[in-house]
Amino acid sequence: MSGYEWAIGCAQEDIETPALLIDLPAMERNIARMAAFFADKPAKLRPHAKTHKSPVIAQKQLAAGNAVGITCAKLGEAEVMVEGGIHNVLIANQIVGRQKIARLAALARQAEIMVAVDDAANVADLAAAARAAGSSIGVLVEVNIGMNRCGVEPGDPALALARVVAESKGLRFLGLQGYEGHLVMLPNPEERRQKALAAMQTMVDSRRLIESSGLEVKIVSGVGTGTYDVSGTVPGVDEVQAGSYVFMDTKYRSVGIDFEYALTVLATVISRPRPDVAITDAGAKVLSYEFGLPQVKDLPGATLKKLSEEHGTIVFDSPNRELKVGDKVELIVSHGCTTINLHDRYFALRDGRLEAVWPVAARGKSQ
Repeated sequence: MSGYEWAIGCAQEDIETPALLIDLPAMERNIARMAAFFADKPAKLRPHAKTHKSPVIAQKQLAAGNAVGITCAKLGEAEVMVEGGIHNVLIANQIVGRQKIARLAALARQAEIMVAVDDAANVADLAAAARAAGSSIGVLVEVNIGMNRCGVEPGDPALALARVVAESKGLRFLGLQGYEGHLVMLPNPEERRQKALAAMQTMVDSRRLIESSGLEVKIVSGVGTGTYDVSGTVPGVDEVQAGSYVFMDTKYRSVGIDFEYALTVLATVISRPRPDVAITDAGAKVLSYEFGLPQVKDLPGATLKKLSEEHGTIVFDSPNRELKVGDKVELIVSHGCTTINLHDRYFALRDGRLEAVWPVAARGKSQ
């Protein structure tokens, strides 16, 4: 129970603010469009739940087809997804530390769990915990394909770590992971395409090297929303971890990724101090802005110029006397993942009416 059952069916303008809104038809079209893209592709989707943090939405992505499971960023997120009925989860990061590894091994008794590794000592710790728990953990060796964050180097280093995993009782070597995250926001589509192809080929070459050594590589996983239609079509790539497409945000739209906007923050005008200024009740505590300030939706000539902790300052190109104190405005988020993590719940609307209220169940699950 959400505690908001009484509000189901109410009009959008009656929702208390600030509120995180989902345009359900737009979200459903985004999910269907991405699923359809992979209908005739060798690769399949493993949607990244770090964006929406909701088992309800993850189930919708799986139900749309052409998806093999769900991706998470953190162990806590994976626990929420498994509790919500998701049975195949990749944690696309390294899990380090005795307590977290014990939790991971326990979770692997409840669902099909995979994790990324790039360190032999971590592999040994994972294997020991899996044996102690009587579970089996799937492992992808993470390969650095240019982002220079996590990952072993391509080629022989990847092969060496793959052998360590394959020889570790309690673990199952399943393949490789590599993320071209340094490329997904490149504004020039052709530059993004060429560099993404080169990066993914590096990982595919590592796959071929490992296979030639006699180890089976079942999975090569990676790819983001910004390169799904490029990296996701490279022969030898099996899974696409796109996440932001489900809602879209202004940052991805600025580089030409044209999924529909399905996520906004609803705000109330609380002051009109001057004819060309409106102040709302949505500030930095409900809107992230590391990718730029959000955009004002359907209000011509209006620009969000500033976010204070609890206030947003909207400035008009010319005096606006129609917008009144108490009126509602929608703000299109600039970065969905971090904005969502500031909210407790989604207000899901269809045709301007509240259809459902869903918890952001994995909000704050950073451990």
